[in-house]
Amino acid sequence: MSEHTHDKLQQDAPTRRPGLAQVAEGQWAGWYHWEPVDYFEEHAGPFYCKPEGEGILCGFIPEAKNRNGGGNIHGGALMTFADYALFMIAGGMDTSVHGVTMNMNCDFVGAAEPGRLLTARGEVVRAGGSVVFVRGIIDDAGRNVLSFSASIKRFKKG
Repeated sequence: MSEHTHDKLQQDAPTRRPGLAQVAEGQWAGWYHWEPVDYFEEHAGPFYCKPEGEGILCGFIPEAKNRNGGGNIHGGALMTFADYALFMIAGGMDTSVHGVTMNMNCDFVGAAEPGRLLTARGEVVRAGGSVVFVRGIIDDAGRNVLSFSASIKRFKKG
């Protein structure tokens, strides 16, 4: 984050290496959650992931807070979940991709309802030295809700 306090969502927390922590109890037992939390994603979600074959499966159960005026899940909530999934698909369980979303295209292909498990899967289309291209689908029990394609600008290691 920038050194300007007006650019910060939250004051700096004590330094802790970020990563995935496995959930031990409850409906998400066996899934993984990002720790320490991303405050916006935690507010919009929370979102979870777990390995699935060679890839990764992301999960989200939207709540009433995620609804639009028509009672379905707001497109912004779906796009936030897609952005989370973008990075998880790109980096996998080792969370090796660090960067920023350069662009993201979304097509809303079906409505989503509160209280139902939404899952996201996808693939890396191409991973270059500085840009990663990803595409994916968010679905509700096999019914497509949103398709997305996006690119990540990697941060330089250093």
